[in-house]
Amino acid sequence: MGSDETVDVLIIGAGPSGSVASAYLHNKGIKVKVIEKSKFPRFVVGESLLPRCMDHFKEVDLIDCLIAQNFEKKNGARFIRGEQVCEFDFSKKHTDGWNWTWQVPRAEFDNTIAQELISRGVDITFEHAVTDVSFNDDGSSITTIVDNKNKATKIKAQFIIDSSGHGRVLPRLLNLDKPSQIPKHSSIFTHVDDIKRPEGYDGTRITFDIVSQHVWLWVIPFSNGKCSIGFVGPTEYMESFKGTNSEKLIEMMKTSEYYNSRFEGIPFDFEPIMIKNVAKSVTKLYGKGFSLTGNSAEFLDPVFSSGVTFATESGLLSAKLIARQLEGETVDWETEYSDHIKEGVNVFSTYVKEWYSGNLQKIFFHYQENPTIKSQICAVLAGYVWDKTNPFVKNHNRLVKTVAHIADMEAEAIEKKLK
Repeated sequence: MGSDETVDVLIIGAGPSGSVASAYLHNKGIKVKVIEKSKFPRFVVGESLLPRCMDHFKEVDLIDCLIAQNFEKKNGARFIRGEQVCEFDFSKKHTDGWNWTWQVPRAEFDNTIAQELISRGVDITFEHAVTDVSFNDDGSSITTIVDNKNKATKIKAQFIIDSSGHGRVLPRLLNLDKPSQIPKHSSIFTHVDDIKRPEGYDGTRITFDIVSQHVWLWVIPFSNGKCSIGFVGPTEYMESFKGTNSEKLIEMMKTSEYYNSRFEGIPFDFEPIMIKNVAKSVTKLYGKGFSLTGNSAEFLDPVFSSGVTFATESGLLSAKLIARQLEGETVDWETEYSDHIKEGVNVFSTYVKEWYSGNLQKIFFHYQENPTIKSQICAVLAGYVWDKTNPFVKNHNRLVKTVAHIADMEAEAIEKKLK
């Protein structure tokens, strides 16, 4: 089968994962082509980043173009449950690394990176969709793409990186999807003009308002005066609200005592978007001639904002391994890629599951704060989930349960004293 164009690496998707991967490969002199279905700038959810991804942007020289945009700095996160408040400060974390990151309108953020890469000579083709891919025995491939006028083009590549995010191109075409172990939750979200934003730090920090053990609201203020608001909860809970998505979100906002007055009566920038059963998984993260990165591989749950960090971690690591492979090295994709990404996913999965089990919330809102434990959990929330010196990474499976159990016993002891 012939091709219209030949490249070393074809990257599907121009979001953070594909952009970091293409930047690294381009810097190495490897011929890359990026195919993006949308026209940038385009809306996408995932506006809260983690400090860990700053390491990735820095490594491929994308920090300066982003700093110039003056996005809202994120120095930590705040969790609210009724009258209880738990705050995390990224400068007080167990693992060395970045102490801040950003809260970003992703349309501007992604487009800033894409335009920077285009100016460097990276080939990014917008408004083209992948419709078919076939792999040869040596891992090379022929991919069929079509433009918005349905004109088809064939691209030959030695390797494909699927960074298509929620589009999940290769999982769909190669039948790699599998059910996630994370409970079935859905989300509904929009942007608003944050005209009632409080002055100072209180108005700019990301906050998670816990309406109930399984239902929570995110509030992510941007430096442009806009704010992202969205609810996450069990799919059946979300479906219990009737009417349009706007009517549903208005009713849900009434369940937030802390935030309803701030956003009450303010029109939504766009009809709220609902994504059902947000968590996704795959049977494998790579195959001969391809790798899956970011949301096209695993997507957990937005409660700890891990999406972009896994996207850039996996995108950059894929690019590094491919560069070595193209230079003739033998790469152990199972150990060096799949095992590494799964380690991080497993850590975050524990925290997502224990959030909804209530155990993590018991630790967050415990009456007596333990600074050491808090700094170790803070490192996890900052995205440093591969640091084995952190007990809450190394022993994540049992430690959250153990500490939550101790917190329970201490709370019971105090109740007895009060009686």
